[in-house]
Amino acid sequence: MKKKLNRKFYNRPTLKVARELLGKYLVVKKEGTYVSGKIVETEAYIGPDDPASHAYRGMTRRNKVMFGDPGYAYVYLTYGMHHCLNFVTERKGFPAAVLIRALEPSEGIEIMRKRRKIEDLKNLTNGPAKVCQALGIDRTLNGADLCSDVIYVEDRENEPAKIVFTSRIGIKEGKDKKWRFYIENNEFVSK
Repeated sequence: MKKKLNRKFYNRPTLKVARELLGKYLVVKKEGTYVSGKIVETEAYIGPDDPASHAYRGMTRRNKVMFGDPGYAYVYLTYGMHHCLNFVTERKGFPAAVLIRALEPSEGIEIMRKRRKIEDLKNLTNGPAKVCQALGIDRTLNGADLCSDVIYVEDRENEPAKIVFTSRIGIKEGKDKKWRFYIENNEFVSK
């Protein structure tokens, strides 16, 4: 049974949301395409005191979505060329989000391969920028409602067997926080 997550799911503590997103399916219906994948890795960024968060230095034009209502997409460009997808969590005014680090491709795999220009299934969505490229996620989806029919998450009652908690990666500060979560032994987790 497929059940779209509602706003209440995102309006909770970020670490809880980050863990409970594992095993759920991210779906994107855009420009006549339908693609989805099981979320296998996430990372949490919480509040204005988290030195690894985009909100650490306060609200800007770039991170404004993080300060808004929960259940919206925060999409940003990194290194001037790669998009990353986050889900805004907790209450309005408190900047917190979950980065979607990796997916196990599910539906629309050929579309994903074409977008990424690769055939290797294991390398298709095993990193945050790869997820966005494969699913066609870019800045046009920044601020998109995760309860819409364009980009959303489904609970397909597929609970992961074991979840691993570890330090966040790809950051300079805040590495001490064990706010990265992934499904143990899943071959689509980022390296």
